[in-house]
Amino acid sequence: MRSHRGVDVQVVPERSGAVTDDSFPTDEAEVPTVSCTRCDREWTLDDERDDLDPGSHAIEQFALDHERHTGHYPDDVSPWIVRCRHCPDGEQFLSERPARRWAETHARHTRHAVRIEAPTGDEDIVSREIDDALED
Repeated sequence: MRSHRGVDVQVVPERSGAVTDDSFPTDEAEVPTVSCTRCDREWTLDDERDDLDPGSHAIEQFALDHERHTGHYPDDVSPWIVRCRHCPDGEQFLSERPARRWAETHARHTRHAVRIEAPTGDEDIVSREIDDALED
């Protein structure tokens, strides 16, 4: 079992190649498997394999789709959560970069403080007012 960007991925041993969303050897890529103990199921991402071109995020997309349809993430997937401290706006992401981008964009446009919660439990506050004070 390997963890990739917060998504638990099992490698099928009879095939060879790297299991990442960013780089796959041509036809010999291993097929990742995602499991969910709450659903008591395991999915081999054969259908998504064709979508795993460089830059593709099919494994992450599967985890996001699973959460949208079931209300929870597959095993060992913990999202980055961003929440506005002033309005009900917020999102969940599987990596820090898009979470931070969303928080910074929301703070820039609304001047609201946004809390970023990492899967580790660490928190950060993004606020346009804090940025403005640092510039003065």
